[in-house]
Amino acid sequence: MEQKQQTSFIEKPHELTKIKKIIGVVSGKGGVGKSLVTSLLAVAMAKKSYKTAVLDADITGPSIPKIFGITDKPFADNNENIFPVKSKKGISIISANLLLEKETDPVIWRGPVITGVIKQFWKNVIWNEVDYMFIDMPPGTGDVPLTVFQTIPVDGIIVVASPQELVSMIVEKAVNMAKMMNISVLGLVENMSYIKCPDCGKEIKFFGHSRIEETAKKFDISAVDKIPVEPKIAELCDGGKIEDIEEVPLPNNILKIESL
Repeated sequence: MEQKQQTSFIEKPHELTKIKKIIGVVSGKGGVGKSLVTSLLAVAMAKKSYKTAVLDADITGPSIPKIFGITDKPFADNNENIFPVKSKKGISIISANLLLEKETDPVIWRGPVITGVIKQFWKNVIWNEVDYMFIDMPPGTGDVPLTVFQTIPVDGIIVVASPQELVSMIVEKAVNMAKMMNISVLGLVENMSYIKCPDCGKEIKFFGHSRIEETAKKFDISAVDKIPVEPKIAELCDGGKIEDIEEVPLPNNILKIESL
């Protein structure tokens, strides 16, 4: 799949930046595991020896630095160029939380300031060579997703939802926004799909029957994945050690992304 033809709204990245593929990770509402999926995708592609980056566009609710255990501040030179922070295993990351004096400080900015920061993360950051960039979007269909879709040449998005959300209009809104912006929907991820009994191995669907296949069929999405509730993954995220995960539970979407 070829990148979308640039329009007058698309901004060029820094002249020293060369990014091959850009994938947005979106959700209709918060709390469904969008940042987790973004992190897992970045880690999975890094494990395949791709040069990988994460642009954390969730300005007011950033989770990426905590998941990767990053506290270092990005370096900026005298020309206002910014250099991303590297994770322990070499993933380039930029996030508003890394610019704050304390990671617990709230980001109380109005919309124009937030969208301006997104554009700076794209234009002023020297990402160098990147094979796959993942953009962790804020939930919903507001200013930031619109800015990203209009400013950055996104190759496609992955939609994240919980089981009970898959039958709601919230997912449909996210998918329809992407289609209106001429952005391909590459995959659908059902997070918290089930929990596996540690004694018998049975999959317990505590949110009820999965709707991911019928939802994907409705919107003509070919790649679907299910992520179970896994205490080990939660422990790695809380400890800032997501890169230590041994097996990433997203094989279908990764294969789909590699075929772009």
